[in-house]
Amino acid sequence: MDLYEHQGKELFAKHGIALAESAVARTPEEARRAAERMGGRVAVKVQVQTGGRGKGGGIVLTKEPQEAFDAAERLLHQGFNGTPVTRVLVEKLVDIRGEFYCAITLDRSAGTYLAMVSNEGGVDIEEISRTSPEAIRRANVHPVIGMKGYAVRYLAGHLPADAKAGAAGLLPKLYEVLTAEDATLVEVNPLALLTDGTVIPLDAKVTIDDNALYRHPELAALRSEFPVDPTQARANEQGLQYVKLDGEVGIIGNGAGLVMSTLDVVSQAGGKPANFLDVGGGASADSMATSLEVVLSDPQVRSVLVNIFGGITRGELVAQGILEALKRVDPKVKIVVRLDGTNAEEGREILERAAHPTLVPAATMLEAAAKAVELANAGEGA
Repeated sequence: MDLYEHQGKELFAKHGIALAESAVARTPEEARRAAERMGGRVAVKVQVQTGGRGKGGGIVLTKEPQEAFDAAERLLHQGFNGTPVTRVLVEKLVDIRGEFYCAITLDRSAGTYLAMVSNEGGVDIEEISRTSPEAIRRANVHPVIGMKGYAVRYLAGHLPADAKAGAAGLLPKLYEVLTAEDATLVEVNPLALLTDGTVIPLDAKVTIDDNALYRHPELAALRSEFPVDPTQARANEQGLQYVKLDGEVGIIGNGAGLVMSTLDVVSQAGGKPANFLDVGGGASADSMATSLEVVLSDPQVRSVLVNIFGGITRGELVAQGILEALKRVDPKVKIVVRLDGTNAEEGREILERAAHPTLVPAATMLEAAAKAVELANAGEGA
């Protein structure tokens, strides 16, 4: 669960991290009053669960309260990159001498946490990694050992001399946020050195492990504050294992491993998956129909790949489910179907007899992925 910036900063404050003065505003008038209290020179920052706010006009620097009112009014009414906005963070401007980057996240391949500090900040870390890899220092932190002084000194060792002490004092506190709140990511960009020598976070990106929310009822309660994608909401209502992605090839499979493999082969074929959807090991005709309805309701989807390997699942039931779904919806995109395993031949015969103009058969997973990507790239409808 990705927190809004102000929620991440509330966790920072809970763990003793110093921050710039700020206030959450849900109306333009609240933004104006907050700016007045802070002397007028504030940043009005849109609160969304996506990045790119600075580049996209989601952070506005103001000199007087009316400008804060105007900025909040625009962001609250227009939204940000298609995302509804319910609040902004009004934060007092500070005098900055330098900007850096730091983050602590999971390193699943090593079975540890990974801490990173860059002596460049305020831009995408991916860009820094590409253009100035020497600017980033990394250190693995074992969860049993914790963040020790030698790791902190190494991570902060390439920062300017007047920033080292402040950064070194902050890193253990960020690690405390990560572990105490069951987070999988704590990121600060930028981490600012102020003219008075103080080092403070000017941003906070915190991701909480969904599986640990039962231990944090106060964090679990925040779910209701986040907008839910309509397709995701529909999948949740149906009890489907669905994750919305940002591609154009809709994916339906049975079994998490097969679906993940399908995402991989679609990527290898040059496409981008639009979702992860697992109908389960015993997919019924009804669940297949519901799954197709959900995937086809996503306006980003330009083709669909149904990849079923029958073990418990029977091919003829999958085929019946696909045809039932086509009675409920009017698909505007092609649906590539690959069936294999239990009663797959019977399923393929059912689909062949139906001769639905939307359906495109495929013999193998690689062939199915290639066809789905080709159709998505061509933008071909049914």
